[in-house]
Amino acid sequence: MKSPRIYQNTTLNAGNDIELEKTACHHLTRVLRLKDKDTIVLFNGNGYEYPASLSLQGKKVFAQIKQEIEVNRESDLSITLLQGISKGDRMDMCMQKAVELGVSKIIPVICQRTVVNLKAERGEKKLRHWQGIIISACEQSGRNILPELISPVTLKDVLLQPLNGLRLTLEPNATSGFSSYRPDTNEITLLIGPEGGLTQDEIELSLEKQFNTVLLGKRILRTETAAIAAISALQTLWGDFTTD
Repeated sequence: MKSPRIYQNTTLNAGNDIELEKTACHHLTRVLRLKDKDTIVLFNGNGYEYPASLSLQGKKVFAQIKQEIEVNRESDLSITLLQGISKGDRMDMCMQKAVELGVSKIIPVICQRTVVNLKAERGEKKLRHWQGIIISACEQSGRNILPELISPVTLKDVLLQPLNGLRLTLEPNATSGFSSYRPDTNEITLLIGPEGGLTQDEIELSLEKQFNTVLLGKRILRTETAAIAAISALQTLWGDFTTD
């Protein structure tokens, strides 16, 4: 069985013993049923993996770190996803699959058709929830660097920020597909609307900020499907899905 990968937000060094966090302990011993001296892999987002063996001491679980190994599973394509915030599981799936597919940064965007309440404590709770999804996706997919998650921002405000490289807006009435463009750098910014899509005003605003509208096939996709399909297309054309 492949060794489980566990994220720990702490300094990791070969030869050290660390006490694992409660959620990790529960997952390893209660869910996966691992035993004393079983092997796991730790990572903390610095680009390295840390093979370790478990040491079960009562209710506490320690990891004895054996070595430090640099492992790069990041795409050469740096994708920033501007994802219109959608409800519940749809946004969760966008986050999860975007991480698995190799995005570098995720910015949840409040659009005119966003219906999710992100005020005050509720917004902070949602951000922590999304961060947990990103961590779990990195554990599953083998990534050793966590994609950057930015706090939710309005579309107008995010378009005022410096956005480098090729800028693309998914738009069902666009006349050009992904292959019509040729990025000058490895940086791509991808804008996807929430349920119901972007309004015409929002599309025009993105055009004013040097975004290019792009068509993703003949069919209208759900927002979570659009994110998966679009990122896959980018990785196929210019990222690590290609063998050229």
